[in-house]
Amino acid sequence: MDNILIRSNTEPVLTVIIAAWNEEKFIGRCIRSLLSQNFPRDLFQIVVVDDGSTDKTSYALDLFKGDVSVIKNDNNLGLPASLNKAINRIKTPYFVRVDADDYVSNNFLLFLYSFIENNKRMDAVACDYNLIDDEEQVFSRNNCMIDPIACGIIFKTHQIIDIGLYDEDFLLHEEQDLRIRFLKKHHIHRLELALYRYRRHENNITNNKEAMDHHMSNLVSKHKIKK
Repeated sequence: MDNILIRSNTEPVLTVIIAAWNEEKFIGRCIRSLLSQNFPRDLFQIVVVDDGSTDKTSYALDLFKGDVSVIKNDNNLGLPASLNKAINRIKTPYFVRVDADDYVSNNFLLFLYSFIENNKRMDAVACDYNLIDDEEQVFSRNNCMIDPIACGIIFKTHQIIDIGLYDEDFLLHEEQDLRIRFLKKHHIHRLELALYRYRRHENNITNNKEAMDHHMSNLVSKHKIKK
């Protein structure tokens, strides 16, 4: 890792992408955790896509002006379209997605980047995660391979572009669709450290059972998955 730490005055190698829609309550916590990384600040950038928020998300982002780049959607385009917009604009060889209501440990970027950069055969690396509540109390540690989530995975940007980015028809289960297509050509490896904090609360979009079931049916149909 020493060879990483001594690099400075160079182009960023990694982008953190955050898509946010009405996340005024949590986005500050998320960004502060990224600005506290034990990773050279000149080697990563933070791109936030404000997906047409109608609350005070824009104001919250103004507090970090100069530390983050903001892409503002005039209308709510949905999560996959917002992520694609960011991926198409970045120039870094790697990116990692963090949800706006989550946050990460201080070594999140350092360990993920070190792991993939020093293991060239690896296509992507995911870390384990802790499930937390609104008071940031941990109630479980989860294996990222047994219980995968959309975030906390460092990807090679060109590989995600090569498979066609996120399917914008999947407003939910977009990460499952991406993973299925990605794994046809590449591999995701596990870093057995709980570096990601996944917040579970009543406003999670995944709590919408009807919408989840609808997109799951589409996922099954698209990929011919056996139920």
